[in-house]
Amino acid sequence: MKIQELAVETGLSVHTIRYYEKEGLLDERHVGRDNNNYRRYDDEAIERLKLVKRFQSVGCSLTELKQILRDLDTNTTTTQQGIDWVLSKIKEIERKKDEYDLVLATLNRMLEYKMALQRDSGEKHR
Repeated sequence: MKIQELAVETGLSVHTIRYYEKEGLLDERHVGRDNNNYRRYDDEAIERLKLVKRFQSVGCSLTELKQILRDLDTNTTTTQQGIDWVLSKIKEIERKKDEYDLVLATLNRMLEYKMALQRDSGEKHR
């Protein structure tokens, strides 16, 4: 598939896909060149980019992503190293979740207060 089709399939921009390719997140297994030198991506590129998006959504940096993908591709880390990394990511995500929960609770209290003020004063919008 061409890069525009890959962009539609993954929800990423063409620019982002090219950047990821330049950074090594996609390699020769995922992208080739046609006779006219256009990039041609295979279905595995879709799954690879979806994996990248999932890891980014939990706060993985580009450096971490490169390491994760390299480890997946080459199986160069020990099982214990993999376990340690996963456990550290779980802790990090749980910490962020706790922070979001606190912010959400604060926003809910603010909303309740504003709605009570509105009811008490007979305001409709302010």
